[in-house]
Amino acid sequence: MESKSTDLDQKTLMFLSKSCRGVSFEMNVSVERVLEKKKSAIVVISEHEEPTIFSWFSGNLSKLTRSAKLISTGSLSRRFTESASARARRTTSFDYNFGQIPADDEGLFPDPETGSWDVACTTTLEGTAAQEKLEKKRTPTPGLGAIRLLELCQLTVYKYLLLLCIALNVLGGILAAANLFPHAKANPSLFAIGNVLMLVLVRNEVLLRVLFWIIVKILGYPFIPLGFKYAVTSFMLNLGGIHSGCGVSALIWVMYALTRIFGPLHSTPREIFAVTWGICLMLLLSCIGAFPLFRMLHHNVFERVHRFAGWTSLALVWIFIILSYSTYDPSNHKYLVSVRSLLKRQVVWFTIVITFLIILPWLFLRKVPVEAVVTDSKNVTLLNLSGGIKPGILIRISPSPLSEWHAFGIISDGRKRHTIIAGAVGDFTKSLVENPPEYLWVRTFYFTGIPFLVNLYNRVLLVATGSGVGVYLSFIMQPTKPDVHLIWIANSIQTTYGDDIHKLVSETASEKITVFDTAILGSRSMMKEMVIKKAKEWEAQVVFVTSNRRGTSEFVTSCRDAGIAAFGPIWDS
Repeated sequence: MESKSTDLDQKTLMFLSKSCRGVSFEMNVSVERVLEKKKSAIVVISEHEEPTIFSWFSGNLSKLTRSAKLISTGSLSRRFTESASARARRTTSFDYNFGQIPADDEGLFPDPETGSWDVACTTTLEGTAAQEKLEKKRTPTPGLGAIRLLELCQLTVYKYLLLLCIALNVLGGILAAANLFPHAKANPSLFAIGNVLMLVLVRNEVLLRVLFWIIVKILGYPFIPLGFKYAVTSFMLNLGGIHSGCGVSALIWVMYALTRIFGPLHSTPREIFAVTWGICLMLLLSCIGAFPLFRMLHHNVFERVHRFAGWTSLALVWIFIILSYSTYDPSNHKYLVSVRSLLKRQVVWFTIVITFLIILPWLFLRKVPVEAVVTDSKNVTLLNLSGGIKPGILIRISPSPLSEWHAFGIISDGRKRHTIIAGAVGDFTKSLVENPPEYLWVRTFYFTGIPFLVNLYNRVLLVATGSGVGVYLSFIMQPTKPDVHLIWIANSIQTTYGDDIHKLVSETASEKITVFDTAILGSRSMMKEMVIKKAKEWEAQVVFVTSNRRGTSEFVTSCRDAGIAAFGPIWDS
């Protein structure tokens, strides 16, 4: 058995030396090292189907789980007897800058002679799904619902900001009820609307773009301590905590105002009482709709509820102000409105600002022509729009502006046009593949997010999976202040993302981008270690990640455990 294994290893080495003629490559793992490890390593592949205790959270009764575990201890590996049909075979995987490398006739080795790009060959062990699978004790994999429940229970910067906002407002309410805060006791509606003003401020796209620009301009210098930059980045990433905390706090103050009305109910006009209740119900509906579990299961419903409940509550606030600060004649039930009197009220000015901030982004609404290109895989649509865009800028598009909006990263050379990569993962993005649009609604004052803060640092490692690469490609296409290196992890890149993206990335210098095609490399379980290694080699000050929710969490956590600062978008960033 050992001699046969040696023969196979020698054949592998001969293949590598023959098939890589004319191609510059670096052997990352020596054959001698692999031969040594193979004696004490086998790959066990198990496939099972088990329900999880939290599976009802995600609407699934069971989950099919596939796992591959490498047992590298010699004493353990000797306990298993490997059948001939299930023996591990040696394959060659490629860490390449870009390109689709086809397999040879036997399906064992990719053929690098068909490509013109630089290839770095690595040797790995791969287990096969043989007819006689090795049995091993199965370890249940936590379901998506379990993971999200654990995330809900963890204290993060987002939750600290949320709890801080609520705590301060609850303290103010307690002091008001104890007659220690007379201004709050006399004007609970002012504090309610003040919280609404704050939650609108931290979500206004126009103001946020200005704020992000100011932060980069002031703090982007090398002499600013990295620790302070990390703190600012984390704070900006978690602004949603202030938004949510102020929303709950506004509801608390409205409820407190209702308790104040219950006392002199006989002297309070029924209209004011009804409107106050309406505001309370709209705020309660918004808070329930924004709860993470509901938002996860019914995102489109949340978006509509949040938008229309917010607009309705704003209209009711205006009615409340007019009724509350007008002269009421109980004899004929009429209100005498004085504009001069209203403008003297602080609550009126708060409401004017809130109304302006809500209307402001809609002033940039346009229906723009779009060139939609569906790739061969039918899983991705490239949307091309005119106009160059700077790196780190994001876009919102919609098929119907009153129903739903979707945010995307932008790929642009900064001159003639910009492109959106839309992967078919939801109802809207699937519709872009099935019925490519000619026009879409766009808020032409594009907004900024956490990717824009890449400009705060000098050396940055960017990590993206799948269509998330659209957020970062502009950083390698345009001259930027920071030195960046992009790692892109995706499946069947040329087929999935089309020739345009293939050409774009293949023409990019290797010191700017590394692409891992999981269709060739197989499992991406080792990607976390590779990201950490690259971050250290690159001497990156920070790592920015864009992936799905689980992928972002894994990459960010792994980097931080290794002592590397890392950030990625959160559920409500």
